[in-house]
Amino acid sequence: MTQETQDAPSMNPSTNLKTSLPPVRDVVPHGGAMLLLDALVHADDTHCVARAEIRGTQLFVDASGMPAWVGIEYMAQTIAAWSGMRDRLAGKPPGVGFLLGSRRYECDVSHFPIGSTLTVHAQPELIGDNGLGQFSCRIDMAGREVARANVSVFQPADAQAFLQGQEV
Repeated sequence: MTQETQDAPSMNPSTNLKTSLPPVRDVVPHGGAMLLLDALVHADDTHCVARAEIRGTQLFVDASGMPAWVGIEYMAQTIAAWSGMRDRLAGKPPGVGFLLGSRRYECDVSHFPIGSTLTVHAQPELIGDNGLGQFSCRIDMAGREVARANVSVFQPADAQAFLQGQEV
């Protein structure tokens, strides 16, 4: 655990999180059709869980449902929710982060069917004080794990400066 992680505000798992969790839109910097998560279910220092309903009107959905490759974005948004909760506890708006890649994304289905509910789990494995992070993620559907991956992310201290090439 880095010094930054040790000094970050704690998300106490003993708190009644179901009643105290904010709407997911308040902790994830995505909006409109790009916000794929419907609710933040749990968040503490070591784990985050989000819920997503698959609707026929959503971006990326085809006649078979939501393509399995979108699962990595569900994982990334759950990581963003975990980070956004930490930012919120520190009195800051949710920061912008970047999905760097994944290792071993495996999905047991070709599509997530319309009408299904996904439960997305993200657990930080490594959080560096340089903004780099590694998370172990999984997606459950109908009570069964259907997708898993290790996801690498980067959250610069100043996303705008980073995008303009002013921060490394």
